Amino acid sequence: MTATGADREAAGSTTRGYWWWERRRSVALDVGLALVSALECGLEGVEFARNTGIPVPVGVVFGLLAGSVLLVRRRWPIVVVLLTIAMTPAEMGFLMALVGLYTLAASEVPRRITVVLASMALVGTFIITYVRLRQSVAEQTDFGPGDWYVPLMSVFMAVGLTAPSVLLGLYIGARRRLMESLRERADSLERELSLLADRAEERAEWARTEERTRIAREMHDVVAHRVSLMVVHAAALQAVAPKDPAKAVRNAALVGDMGRQALTELREMLGVLRTGEALTAPAAAGGVPLASVRQAAAAAAASAATEDGPRLHELEALVAQSRQAGMVVELMVHGELRPYPPEVEQTAFRVVQEALTNVHKHAAGAKTWVRLAHREAEVAMQVENGPSDAAAADAGLPSGGNGLV
Repeated sequence: MTATGADREAAGSTTRGYWWWERRRSVALDVGLALVSALECGLEGVEFARNTGIPVPVGVVFGLLAGSVLLVRRRWPIVVVLLTIAMTPAEMGFLMALVGLYTLAASEVPRRITVVLASMALVGTFIITYVRLRQSVAEQTDFGPGDWYVPLMSVFMAVGLTAPSVLLGLYIGARRRLMESLRERADSLERELSLLADRAEERAEWARTEERTRIAREMHDVVAHRVSLMVVHAAALQAVAPKDPAKAVRNAALVGDMGRQALTELREMLGVLRTGEALTAPAAAGGVPLASVRQAAAAAAASAATEDGPRLHELEALVAQSRQAGMVVELMVHGELRPYPPEVEQTAFRVVQEALTNVHKHAAGAKTWVRLAHREAEVAMQVENGPSDAAAADAGLPSGGNGLV
């Protein structure tokens, strides 16, 4: 499992609680730097007290307090840098100046403020270095460098004490922001991938549901009509068997033929389903995408259905089967018969088949008219039945609600 940025923030909140520090090592680092800086400023406070004539303990306490300000460098870097600039004439806080400038450059403080404060520190360091170096050169009578020596060395000292810290801070700050940007982008991509996976799973579940519904409807269309006719013939066979054995034998033969036809169509449908399974198994083993497998299975099923499905020229036989079951059916064809796409002919055949099945179920003994019209750009079907014959026996065929939508 991978954790997103939100998860990391939720997990990291338990380690926070150290004021403005996020981690324990940050606390330890800042406390250690503050102690070293306070010790340095305390030692330098002794020399500062001697030069200014103030009591030494006051200079030491002042140095300790000033150096300990480094503890708040992450929270208030501007305060730390301003304090180091103010302490530049006292020649105290070199470590605090270096760390303060680095922290200021690496923080989220606007760049113009960073430039201004770094320039002030550079100028202050240059002035103090220039004054002290000029005094030292003047005190040494045996050392006589040119006029260029003091300014050049002062520039080198000022730049050396400010530029490296600022440049390093700018680099670390830019790198930190880049890493944050990359982390946020990775978290965003991870969330998008998670949403896409959820949506793909939803679409796959919807596709499975649609496929199950389609298979159930196709099974109903293929088998229900044959079975309905078989039930009607069986009821008629039961009624006429004692009175007309010859007719009973014919009805029994019809029931057998319809049963064999139903089994044949059911076998064809199961063959289509097995074709889809045969495509799915090796594809899954070879790592083929699931969408391609489904498309191939659907194409194979559609191809098998197209090759083995019924055609419009079989309507005569369909109507004849209902007539043999005792229904009075008239078939009227208008226009010239012409070939249509296979799916059009199958749909037209299924509509008529379902309508005749419904007549057998719900209007026993009703006279029925089947009209087929071949028009310019379409083929039209109409199936109409009259009232049910009260004298006809109801076969009691169940209705499962799986007919044509």
